[in-house]
Amino acid sequence: MASLKDLRDRIGSVKATQKITSAMKMVAAAKLRRAQEQAEAARPYAERMERMLASLGASVRGTPGAPPLLAGTGGDQRHLVVLATADRGLCGGFNTNLARRARLVIRDLQADGKDVQVLCVGRKGRDSIRRDYGPLIIDTIEGIGRKAVVFDEADGIADRLRQMFAAGEFDVCTLIYAKFKSAISNEVQAQQLIPAPIPEASEDDDDLGGAVYEYEPSEEEILADLLPRNVSIQIYRALLENAASEHGARMAAMDNATRNAGDRIKGLTLTYNRTRQAMITNELIEIISGAEAL
Repeated sequence: MASLKDLRDRIGSVKATQKITSAMKMVAAAKLRRAQEQAEAARPYAERMERMLASLGASVRGTPGAPPLLAGTGGDQRHLVVLATADRGLCGGFNTNLARRARLVIRDLQADGKDVQVLCVGRKGRDSIRRDYGPLIIDTIEGIGRKAVVFDEADGIADRLRQMFAAGEFDVCTLIYAKFKSAISNEVQAQQLIPAPIPEASEDDDDLGGAVYEYEPSEEEILADLLPRNVSIQIYRALLENAASEHGARMAAMDNATRNAGDRIKGLTLTYNRTRQAMITNELIEIISGAEAL
């Protein structure tokens, strides 16, 4: 049985941990509000960009003048998986869920005989999949969004992807990130970035009301400008969604840790009081027994 000193030390240690987790929860909650506002503000622009590309690209894809970012390389043998996670832990299953989805994507691609490379945005993603797929990791980008996610960081990643695509290093690029839903919930997404996916058009999605438009300059020129920008926009949105999801997951994890620490303190305090009472009772029994012996 632990001594009273050991119990006091353990209670003090848990109380110190509880203060840390409580402070981390408050910091995450403060950061979450701003990150959530940024993520929700970026969604309409990114979604509208996708719909505009779908409208323009449907008529251009397959033509001789179609931009490579839309038409692709003509094959899908070489795949690049961009795994966006956090640089830090203590955020529940946030990083684990992203790494699990990346493993599934890589496993399915390899089962189909594809060549796979992985670019990790965030240290935790690299640490999670390095044991199983270490040779596939070509690089790790750290420090993104350390203070706040800015567009220049996303544009830098997008520029690297565009250069790799132009150099013929991959045929298809897939981005894995967590879409923010609420402070306690997020949804892991696997989005194809390059070539830009063009969904099948439907009447419900037609914003033009059946009208026919002529574009100036040509559709090919517009797409040549929009497609590189779309890669940057989609990565920027993914990083914002990731940041909000990370802060929400950390806030929830630290809240649970604080509650668990409180329950642990109550249990240790009860054990301490019982042990102390037992020691006092034993001392009284010894004193009484000694007095009777005299």
